[in-house]
Amino acid sequence: MLQIDESLFEQTTHSPSLIDLVGHENAQRVIDFCFIANPYYPTPAMIEALAQALPQLIKHYPSSNPMVGARHLAAVLHVDAERLVIGNGATELITELCHRLTFSLGVPIPTFGEYVDKIEPARRRLYPLQAANNYQLDLGTYLDWLRKEAVQAALVINPHNPTGQLFSLQEMQAFLEAARSLDLVIVDESFIDFAGEEIPSLLHSADRYLNLVIVRSMSKHCGVPGLRLGYCYSANERILELLRKSLPTWNLNTLAEFFLSLLPATDADYHASRLRVIEDVRWLHAALSQIEGITVYPTGANFVCFRIDTGMTARQLQRRLLVEHAMYVRDCSNKVGMDPFHIRVATQGRENDSRLVEALPQALAAPING
Repeated sequence: MLQIDESLFEQTTHSPSLIDLVGHENAQRVIDFCFIANPYYPTPAMIEALAQALPQLIKHYPSSNPMVGARHLAAVLHVDAERLVIGNGATELITELCHRLTFSLGVPIPTFGEYVDKIEPARRRLYPLQAANNYQLDLGTYLDWLRKEAVQAALVINPHNPTGQLFSLQEMQAFLEAARSLDLVIVDESFIDFAGEEIPSLLHSADRYLNLVIVRSMSKHCGVPGLRLGYCYSANERILELLRKSLPTWNLNTLAEFFLSLLPATDADYHASRLRVIEDVRWLHAALSQIEGITVYPTGANFVCFRIDTGMTARQLQRRLLVEHAMYVRDCSNKVGMDPFHIRVATQGRENDSRLVEALPQALAAPING
């Protein structure tokens, strides 16, 4: 049985890393279902190319011209490179956006912790989603609240984290049409590439909405959290310029830049990997839905959220799966606005997902001690 440092769970609104929890050696034995990233990308050839280039890359500064990486990324997104700002992870861009708010931002909760942690309390207007409604967001009701409370900016995460709730492209466009009077609408699409065979992104609608900023994390869909890559896309030149001026000159390292240069030639591989993830998460959702004692939420992301209905808490189930089954799942109880009974699991490939589906009924059925 694994020994874990329980105190780490009290120190962050994110999941403690496996290495911190159980050490380097033990971490290799654990399946990390907290890890929300594409397990099929980058390709082995891309990793080999990065490895071969490493000795040269670490001896040079990255480019001081942000358009170098933006052009590679724009080529696979089929968008205007001038409207892209690439950050050292989406978190860097989220932080810069939030720190420069001069008006209040509506934040539906529970949500990704950075949107709560990085906004000054005076600018942060939390919009609690209801447990009785499975934490589902109604866009019309949300917009009514924004107007009633005189909140000038809105956040929508689509698909939502941690529930996986997905709005269609048409629903998002209708919301943006109705929200034209707002100063800013931040739409986080970090998981949108796993929403279906056709990607319901707002990227190609951005020209129509000058108050729209799209945020995306490349850690999730490209499977490279260690490279720290994310981007914003907008038709609003003032916002783009504000972001560019706020970022350090060399905010991307040479490994990240080199990775971006590999994207155009491997775009077909990326989309093949994306479709594999979609198949896996559909299988995982269906399999989890057959397990007694949990309620599984619909998902448009590469993860599944479920509520425990047995009286066991998410923390108890998380510890049991980790210690007894070497599986690390996300206890969502430390997310602001969420009750103690929700777990999020990201697909880790069919073999690993099958092991989770086999272990979960055992963990749920065992007596609760304390």
